[in-house]
Amino acid sequence: MVLISKILFFTSHHGFYTVILLFVFFGLLSYLTKKAWFLILIIPLAILNGVGGQFLNAWFLNRYGVESTAIITSDVETNSTLNDMYIHDYEAIVKKQDGKYTTTFFSTTTAAIYPIRNSIRIPGDKDIPVKYIPGYEKNMVILYDESREGKILLQNEKLAPVNTAKTKYEADRTDKEFIEEYINALENYVKYDDTAAYKEKIEELKQELKQLK
Repeated sequence: MVLISKILFFTSHHGFYTVILLFVFFGLLSYLTKKAWFLILIIPLAILNGVGGQFLNAWFLNRYGVESTAIITSDVETNSTLNDMYIHDYEAIVKKQDGKYTTTFFSTTTAAIYPIRNSIRIPGDKDIPVKYIPGYEKNMVILYDESREGKILLQNEKLAPVNTAKTKYEADRTDKEFIEEYINALENYVKYDDTAAYKEKIEELKQELKQLK
């Protein structure tokens, strides 16, 4: 596992050198076997690593890694951009299983983040939840949804349908469809947050609905 983690860290953080190694490896393989078709594999593998290298690394670390925390010690904005946003270079320290720390680095374009999404979000928490393979802690995946920032964002996303339904309901409390929509939205939300106030509101709305029928 440690060897795989080291390989994935290198390929996801050093795309240019990975391409060079692919040329050397398949060039040598083609020369020794006298089979030129091995060279065809270089370009698709290089593209695949460039597009999905960090995602493969994130999946691997989340699947086989152990949980810990990391602290970002440096955040430097570069002159390069990705999707009209400036790329940041980060340095961090990762807490090992013995309680000591080791240093690591990553950037906006190389960070391994789980769950895998199109957006790249680095939490602003002091202690960031991460996973790594013991023995090579510098290769870590950030568990965004487990961070304080991630939990707030996730809660807001789940609460959005409730707020939409509530706005419709408050505009016309006699509309049966609006009441039913509000009830359904709350019932879906309490699966995530079972606060008593939400359950009480559901019962209150059901009573209102009965009175209208």
